Order: sequence, then C-alpha cells, then structure tokens
Amino acid sequence: MRDRFIDLLGNTKRSGINKLISHLEYETDFFVAPASTKYHGACNGGLLAHSLAVYEQLNRILRLNNLEYKQDSVIITALLHDVCKANFYETATRNVKNEKTGFWEKVPYIIINDKLPLGHGEKSVIILQQYISLTIDEIMAIRWHMAGFDDAGRQYGGGQALSTAMSQYPLICALHMADLAANYIDKE
Repeated sequence: MRDRFIDLLGNTKRSGINKLISHLEYETDFFVAPASTKYHGACNGGLLAHSLAVYEQLNRILRLNNLEYKQDSVIITALLHDVCKANFYETATRNVKNEKTGFWEKVPYIIINDKLPLGHGEKSVIILQQYISLTIDEIMAIRWHMAGFDDAGRQYGGGQALSTAMSQYPLICALHMADLAANYIDKE
C-alpha cells in the first residue's frame, strides 16, 4: 500500500511533491498511523488504507456523475485530505476489568494528541501548502471534505460558507461522498 500511495503521488509530478513525500515518510507517522480513535481504520496503517480507499471511491463517484477533474487533483485530494492526522494520535493504556478473570488489565487504546490544533480540513490545506501548490478546487475539497460533520459547517455562518462552497465546487461533495463510502461501505 505504501508503494502504491507514493507512486500515485509521485505521478502527479507536482512541484514539491517529492519533498512532501519525504516529509510524510521521515517526519511523520502517516504510513503507520490510525485513521481514527475507534471508528474507521482505528489500527496501525489505518490512515494509509483509508486514504487509498477514498481514492478508489472518488474515482468511482466522479465516473458515475460524469465529473471530470485532472488526475493530479483526484490523487492529491483523495490521498491527502486527512494529512492533518499524521502525528495526531498516540497509544495510551487504561485499566479494564477482564470479565472472564475478574482482574483489572492495562489495555491499549488510541488518544488524540493534536500538536497543531488548527481544525481538520483547514489544517490539511495549511500543511500541504508548505510543500505543494494547490488549485482552488483542491483547497475547497480538502477544506470542506467533512461537510456537515465539520464544526464550522454546523454554525450558521459556517453553514452558509459550506453551502456556497459546495454549490461552486462539486469536488467537495464528491470527496465527502468518497470519504463516507470508504468509511461505511468499504469497511477497511
């Protein structure tokens, strides 16, 4: 999976993409990180698997809806929409009573330790733009890929911004649907 991810990103030939790949490989835990604490991909490598599943789903959704985007944009938005989750999770332990033995045991679980608390989609955009230029479609899709699940999208002003953005940039909706499909249909 790691090689496929790197090959896809490298194929974009986007200026700065090799520095971004190097950053992900050597300065983050992107390739081994979970995708969540307890939902989709809550395991080692979950973020990588989820990102590739979103890429597959996004291609399907675009085809089904006759939406055409450059493959670079499809690759970048799908594979990197959750780059904000690199160096975001840690493993901790908690005491849980073993129902069979009655004894308490230390059990690992995943916690969030956000060292750069900038939000979700906006954090991914900020991180990515340190390495590569993004098109306005890519910025909007990555920023708003959580749609109504985004805290800003649930507020009145944010909801207005989200609605306007989605009506102007169909890639937002397509990426959001791909993310949902990868979470709830693929069940990686």
